[in-house]
Amino acid sequence: MRHPFLPAHLRAIAAAAFLLGPACATAQDFGRLDFFRVEGLPPGDTLSIREAPDADSPALGQAPSRGRLRGFGCTNDTPSGLTWCRVKLGPIVGWARRRYLTPE
Repeated sequence: MRHPFLPAHLRAIAAAAFLLGPACATAQDFGRLDFFRVEGLPPGDTLSIREAPDADSPALGQAPSRGRLRGFGCTNDTPSGLTWCRVKLGPIVGWARRRYLTPE
């Protein structure tokens, strides 16, 4: 559920707590797949791994096209209503747009 009266960072924290809790499933859970491959980016582009599930959130790192990410669940309960997934790339843990992630 979206809460427009909460600041974006609190909505992101709530979304993360929901995803990382014992009942991690959402309507967009995709069967709790363990790994994704980065696909669908323009040539030479990279996928931003963000601090929160929001395009305005600071980028923590970049995943290359065809890069492999570990996934921890997805949600569309985001400020934009778009689907984002909690992912890990090396030591970086953050959020990436589901649109560019293909399950392995």
